[in-house]
Amino acid sequence: KRTGIMPELPEVETVRRGLVPVLEGATIARAELRRADLRFPFPGNFAQTLKGATVTGLHRRAKYLLVALNRDQMLVIHLGMSGSIRVEPVAHESGEKDEPTIAPKNTRHDHVVFHLTSGAKIIYNDPRRFGFMMLVPADDWTAHPYFARLGVEPTGNAMSAEGLSGKFAGRTAPLKAVLLDQAVIAGLGNIYVCEALWRSKLSPLRAAKSLVTQKGKATKRLERLTENVRQVIADAIEAGGSSLRDHVQTDGSLGYFQHRFAVYDRADEPCPRQSCRGTIQRIVQSGRSSFYCPACQR
Repeated sequence: KRTGIMPELPEVETVRRGLVPVLEGATIARAELRRADLRFPFPGNFAQTLKGATVTGLHRRAKYLLVALNRDQMLVIHLGMSGSIRVEPVAHESGEKDEPTIAPKNTRHDHVVFHLTSGAKIIYNDPRRFGFMMLVPADDWTAHPYFARLGVEPTGNAMSAEGLSGKFAGRTAPLKAVLLDQAVIAGLGNIYVCEALWRSKLSPLRAAKSLVTQKGKATKRLERLTENVRQVIADAIEAGGSSLRDHVQTDGSLGYFQHRFAVYDRADEPCPRQSCRGTIQRIVQSGRSSFYCPACQR
């Protein structure tokens, strides 16, 4: 049985990259809302604000998509547990489309359709409706409660072992729990924490403070973990994310990183590390499944 997951940072970044060629610089002719709410009700001025707006940029912060508009508000999209976004390209008079697209499994969950002046459509599908959309002030969006306390992004060089050492120092909480704390690293989720810990040979049960010296400096273990977090995220983005349940790319195709999982969802299987004879175990930490090899992860 597959464990339930929500789209994590690599999945959201994959969606962002797929939307950029179609949505960035485009004008929204109208926003079609096929229901009054998702996880939360839509703002009262939602459709009116988006009508005629031009998208000036498409960004991501943690697991949020940020659609910058040529007006004083920014569109924020969260995919929740089962949300996905697909692009339906421009249909020509002949009925042919610019590029083929893979049809979704169930279009009855197409809850929001952004009609672009180009003729293309951006369609939000969400069977479980845990996702949401909101509008925030464009000039002060970082102060919004959803963003104000977010930690460093796990992409690029902004995240460093020395920068994380202050977040780890003195914390007796399990390493897994601290890594999932969004105020420490923004957007890092369960799948990729499990994979990064395996690559680093670190147990999810280890106390976070054990990766910092008594003087508060980063240890070699924390340096290795920092690099592996960055690399596992990069590898997952390159593979188009992981498709375990609902995640698809904007053209409807699946991500493939799940085929590279070393430990996630592989309980009772042999550890894939060549020098290890251990077996992957599943434990529950704070209600979340952790997969690891107790033989090589210490």
